[in-house]
Amino acid sequence: MAKKKAKIYSVKEINTQIKYALEDGLPARMVVKGEVSGWRPHASGHSYFSLKDEGGVLPCVMWKGKVGKVKFKVDAGMAVLATGHIDVYVPGGKYQFSVDKLEPAGVGDLQLAFEKMVKKLRAEGLFADEHKKPVPAYPMRIGIVTSASGAAVKDIADSVYSRWPCAKLLIYPASVQGAGSADQIAKAMRAMNRRNQELNIDVLIVGRGGGSMEDLWAFNEEPVARAIFASKIPVISAVGHEIDFTIADYVADARASTPTKAGVIAVPDMVEVLERISAAEGRLRQNCERKVEVCMYRLEAVEGHSCFRDPILVVNNATQQVDETAMRLSDCIGKLLASLREKLAVGREQVLRIEPHRLLGEKKLEANALVNAVAAAMKNLVVSKKPAVERLENRVISTVERIITKKKLQLTAIENRLAGLNPRSVLDRGYSITTLMDSDIVVSAAKQVKPGDVLVTELAGNERINSRVIDSN
Repeated sequence: MAKKKAKIYSVKEINTQIKYALEDGLPARMVVKGEVSGWRPHASGHSYFSLKDEGGVLPCVMWKGKVGKVKFKVDAGMAVLATGHIDVYVPGGKYQFSVDKLEPAGVGDLQLAFEKMVKKLRAEGLFADEHKKPVPAYPMRIGIVTSASGAAVKDIADSVYSRWPCAKLLIYPASVQGAGSADQIAKAMRAMNRRNQELNIDVLIVGRGGGSMEDLWAFNEEPVARAIFASKIPVISAVGHEIDFTIADYVADARASTPTKAGVIAVPDMVEVLERISAAEGRLRQNCERKVEVCMYRLEAVEGHSCFRDPILVVNNATQQVDETAMRLSDCIGKLLASLREKLAVGREQVLRIEPHRLLGEKKLEANALVNAVAAAMKNLVVSKKPAVERLENRVISTVERIITKKKLQLTAIENRLAGLNPRSVLDRGYSITTLMDSDIVVSAAKQVKPGDVLVTELAGNERINSRVIDSN
């Protein structure tokens, strides 16, 4: 009897048989309790994640129509009750829990630890903005703390070199997952800070690629947070994906959503920098050209000035101004002298009309007559009525003497003023008055006379000298 040949199954058939077996052997609907890990919404609207507890991990999928019915924000570490059924993804040979309904069941242990650490470090001020250091605009040496075998190194390097190829990367390998990884990361940062005098690192990137909350947990531990806070070098945190947030992100001076974004944040785009330099060069050239044009215009204006075309013209103009000023000054002086001569002539006529010597003689005669009259009256009064006025004699005599003295003082003052008004009083001090013969015109300037004129010069003591003009220049 021929031996029966074994049936050969395809991979798809095996996966399909497993799918049917699981579906037939398990309840159609189950409720699973666990912590959410690695919640990743897809662009299609579906969400992929895992449920975990201390005993294992269950891959899960929630289709777009079901995700829209979830009324709360799903975060990593959150404890949930997931209702659904076991399904097998035949092409991938992977079983997964297809979730139809998701409800919160409390907060997981990792989430509680995370929130507790955040509260503690925030109270100590590790997250405060005043402690954030600015990231250098043009870093040339960039330190990287991450796993040497991880994809993060390549992502950072590609991002940096594509934008800023002149930068140099210095990598300090450290474990970024598992027990002791937080201490290694903190040790690496302290070492790079300690050696920075020789390394000259401008900025430090600390991070790793994506993963579950458990995979990223090293960056939620206190040693890493304190090492970032103590770093003298500005630190960029680049942990996980866009939706992942760690304590390192809160403490760091800047946060990048991915390692690739860290390179974008750390360095400028060389093309943009060169464009800005080119634009600045163009503006500088234009400004210089405009400045040169303005200076040329000013130079042409200076060269075209009359002082350069005819230098002697400036001197002639200044000379003319001096001449005009001198003529105006001469006219003013002439007018002033003429006015003074008129005033002097008027004063001389007034003095002559007053005849001070005659007036003084009259005043003296009047005063003497008054004195004699008063004396005679007093004598007669004393003789005729001596008995009646004896008691008043002394008082009257004293009063009369005071009146006489006062009048004498007034007379002397008038005599002095009249003597001061007498134009001939200056003759006693060596001056003289010159007039034309047969005329009262006083000669005060050479242009008033001509050769042949006879002059009369009056001196002190009413003395006169006659002379003839020979030259009047």
